[in-house]
Amino acid sequence: MISYKLYNSVINIPTSWDKLTVKDIFLKTNFLNALELSSPDHISSFYLAIYNNQELVGIAIIQRVEMYLDNIFRKTSDHTLKRLGKAAIARIVRGNALIVGNLMHTGQHGYYFNSNKIHATVFFETVFKALKSLEKTIKKESNKTIRIIGFKDYFKDDVIHLNTHIFDKNSMYKVKVQPNMIFNIPSHFNSISDYKIALNKKYKRRYNTAIKKSSAIVKKELLLEDIKLQGNALYKLYKHVSDQAKVNSFILKRNHFYQLKLDLQSNFKIFGYYLNNELIGFYTLILNNSQLETYFLGYNPRYQQEYQMYLNMLYDMLEYGIDHKFKSVVYARTAMEIKSSVGANPNDMFIYMKHTNTLFINPLLKFVVNTLNPVKKWEQRHPFK
Repeated sequence: MISYKLYNSVINIPTSWDKLTVKDIFLKTNFLNALELSSPDHISSFYLAIYNNQELVGIAIIQRVEMYLDNIFRKTSDHTLKRLGKAAIARIVRGNALIVGNLMHTGQHGYYFNSNKIHATVFFETVFKALKSLEKTIKKESNKTIRIIGFKDYFKDDVIHLNTHIFDKNSMYKVKVQPNMIFNIPSHFNSISDYKIALNKKYKRRYNTAIKKSSAIVKKELLLEDIKLQGNALYKLYKHVSDQAKVNSFILKRNHFYQLKLDLQSNFKIFGYYLNNELIGFYTLILNNSQLETYFLGYNPRYQQEYQMYLNMLYDMLEYGIDHKFKSVVYARTAMEIKSSVGANPNDMFIYMKHTNTLFINPLLKFVVNTLNPVKKWEQRHPFK
């Protein structure tokens, strides 16, 4: 017999959750706890446990997101026509949304099920039952109507696409979004020298130039106490980069990096860039089994061009991945062209979503999604011989 239970806090999750054979740190309770304690104020999480005869066989993360104009569009200095267009789009998507997955990180980090214990079709049908139940609970307890339901982010070969009949039945649209940029590390790469040898002349020069420009920068891993002491500086640098995004559905809390380090410990890394003892940039990594996940970063724009900080961060992330024998470096989406110049390749991703006002809004939803998260034209670079 299939049953399910929704939990609104990590502390209530059963101990069997972490015993599932899921190799994804983003679905483990230590990460979920850090996220719960440092999520933006307008994002809250629910944890779905699905049982077969009282045995835990599947899990899903559902985030409730309260989206309004200021949460969606970061900059407000556009001319009148653009502001009116943004306001029109915001009227469609604003309000409460339920997202299966982690809105704050690229990739499928929203569900897992044991296919030997529950069929995929039954699993996804149960997820939809839970979503409908959660809709009713939110309406009853806070008098808020869920406007949007979404499932994010799925590669072409994800099992979810074999169950489109369930999503069609629930009026969900499948939409292509920006790709996930991934560097699959060749098995013969034992150090960054092997990477450099594999580059063609043009990109070898580019690599050497970037490294030379950063020679004055001191790079240092930050420990828990360092993160606490440098909290304001880290947040300011993060905001410099985050605020450049025209569309961004959240802003991190100031304690986000500290809380992740506290809970993930050695599986979360922050590396700072110092110039004359001043922190001018940083990047973060999450060690996710065989995958090295790049996370948030920040830098002082005053020094970005002179020291090619962003490009150096991409190289440093890769060097860490090679040195520590990861199979891949997940660079996520955005800045696809420069990431491809390092050697990352685009991997198509898809989302499923719907507006609950299906009669009037759903036909416009694909347009809205493509406006908010366009699949941008860019030229893929090929840095290897």
